[in-house]
Amino acid sequence: MTVNPFALPLIASLALALSSPVTASEAPLRIELFQRCGDLLGQQTQTFCLQVSGLDDATPQVTFAGTALAPERIEKQNGVLRITLDSDAQSGPLWLEQDQRQSNPVWASLRGSHVIAATENEIAENMDGVSSYVDLISLIIEEEYDGLEEARRLAEKYDAQVVGQIPPLNTYQLRLPAKDLDARDALVLRLGSELSVDAVVVEESNAEESIEADAVTPPEAHDQEWAANRFLDAVNFYQRRLPRDHDDVDTHPVRIGVIERNVDFDAPDFADYLGDCRMEATRTCVYAKDADAPDGHGTTVAGILAAAWNEGGNSGFLRGLDSVGPGFDVIVDRGSDAGITANIAASVNLVQDGAKVINWSWGIHRVGTTDINGDEVDSLIRSGIAMDGYEELLEEFFLWLRREHPDVVVVNSAGNASSFSGRDEYRLPSSFVTDQLFVVGGHERSGEDVAVEDVRYAIKRDASNIDMRVDITAAACVRGSTVDEAKQGEAHCGTSYSTPLVAGLIAAMMSIDPTLTPAQLRILLRRSAMPIGEEYDFEPTDADDLTAPIIPSERANDLNHPDIGLSARLDMYKALDLTVQSLERTPGT
Repeated sequence: MTVNPFALPLIASLALALSSPVTASEAPLRIELFQRCGDLLGQQTQTFCLQVSGLDDATPQVTFAGTALAPERIEKQNGVLRITLDSDAQSGPLWLEQDQRQSNPVWASLRGSHVIAATENEIAENMDGVSSYVDLISLIIEEEYDGLEEARRLAEKYDAQVVGQIPPLNTYQLRLPAKDLDARDALVLRLGSELSVDAVVVEESNAEESIEADAVTPPEAHDQEWAANRFLDAVNFYQRRLPRDHDDVDTHPVRIGVIERNVDFDAPDFADYLGDCRMEATRTCVYAKDADAPDGHGTTVAGILAAAWNEGGNSGFLRGLDSVGPGFDVIVDRGSDAGITANIAASVNLVQDGAKVINWSWGIHRVGTTDINGDEVDSLIRSGIAMDGYEELLEEFFLWLRREHPDVVVVNSAGNASSFSGRDEYRLPSSFVTDQLFVVGGHERSGEDVAVEDVRYAIKRDASNIDMRVDITAAACVRGSTVDEAKQGEAHCGTSYSTPLVAGLIAAMMSIDPTLTPAQLRILLRRSAMPIGEEYDFEPTDADDLTAPIIPSERANDLNHPDIGLSARLDMYKALDLTVQSLERTPGT
């Protein structure tokens, strides 16, 4: 078997992780790492390397898309479990079974987009104090060229090697013969001047870094946060209005992609997702690598969508619809830890695998970004050269979406820097203006004793980014998952957690009417929204423009409606109600 030499650091780290003995018959079976390895550009077959805890010396049964893999497709090499799948097969869930134990299911995408991450020895700090990849860059090839052929030509010319790819975006990752950032930057300039190269993407990311940092200091009354968005009312409406024994409205399964690392399947919130989740056609399913603690970013984000109710801290919106739901797939994956480029590669795979909603609870700021008070933002920052490359890559992604997948929605967090979400030179990806990108800000409970519809019921969370590009705000604080069923989870706050509230709601709306376009979904969200903020006659000061203001057309053209000019707060119940109403008014249904 041919092994890509650049996959050897991954294999070595996996072997080290598997070297310590475990009592396998008692330990839970968990897939902790699931990643492309070997020849990443292979056309006929794809190889995946797995790091598995609780595995004994015997080869486990591997089930892919409901069928057990033949033994010759499974091997242990240097302590690493390697499986080989045919590239022309359909992507699907994969899990292991051994000694009556089942692992967490992961999603095996065979779409082929994957970029590799740098090791700690391949990262250096640049002049802006940001960690930057020394010898890995990506080329966006002009569309009239065969991307792989041209990338290989350029690699040969510059003594580099093609090591990763995102074919739908004509983007290919190269390992350069560079030992420091000066040598890399010189090669980047030369490659950028090639006629066939549209842009060069320089990756700035640590070997391990949280996609979006939490904003701390939650309000005292965070237990009531979701009431501001009528979370329970929405669940109750879906359960009452859309049971399967009613034949007036059919619901449809929806697949959601969540760009996060992993989920803790030892937490009670996720413990019943092991093995073949899809044995029950109508339930929510979660596919993800396993995390070693329940308080991670990915577990909390996924929990807002899919955590079991009354089990271990969180309660998932889509999980609450299981009694009547059509079957939601929640796929948690980001391919590798190769920063923003990996986020895009994983998003491309998920869209091609049928995901209609993509949750991006991440975002970055350019060095020099200032907040609403004029102070410089010092978190999640990237250099100018990196931001320029990311902007080009994101532009290619959204152009591809509009051309090939116009029905897909991406839901993005506005950010937690008290800055401006829509300034394209300083914030990505929320600054992109396209019907397919929804931007979500964060609010918190005000503490005032007023009705939920009242504008004073919630206030903007101080850390939330703002401005006209933000489509809507949602509750920023949530209880995280726990190891113990009876224990209440710690509070996590930030727009990262506002985002899956909106993503889950959009998935539920799509399940009711899969023909809704992104533009129509936005209209329904805004028409159903409750108010937040103060009225400024469409001329708010920069610090108070929380979202795009509610306009008369979003209030039945009532020029005197009290919501006009205010910002928009998510109303999950009303959005579902309007979705059913719009479906009933559609001729022929």
